[in-house]
Amino acid sequence: MVSSVIIIGAILAAIVIIVNLVVSKATSKEKFTGYFPSVIVALAGFAFLFMAPIVEKVDMMGAGYGGWGIACLFAAALGFIITSLVESYANVKA
Repeated sequence: MVSSVIIIGAILAAIVIIVNLVVSKATSKEKFTGYFPSVIVALAGFAFLFMAPIVEKVDMMGAGYGGWGIACLFAAALGFIITSLVESYANVKA
């Protein structure tokens, strides 16, 4: 189960990072629109984590709701970090 959560988190992180960077490059520098995909994935992760103790045990691709929540929050955190690093280096006036 742990390996499936890590794989799901890595795949989600790659997708979120690519979408964040594309949206960030497509919008102006003053807006925070590039972070919205990470926010959506984080909200989905919290929803999965809150559903885990309430709903019956469901196994999707080797991970339950809690595993999906952890994977989504991991992907969102990496998306926030990498997007902020790319934007900060892109806006340096040196």
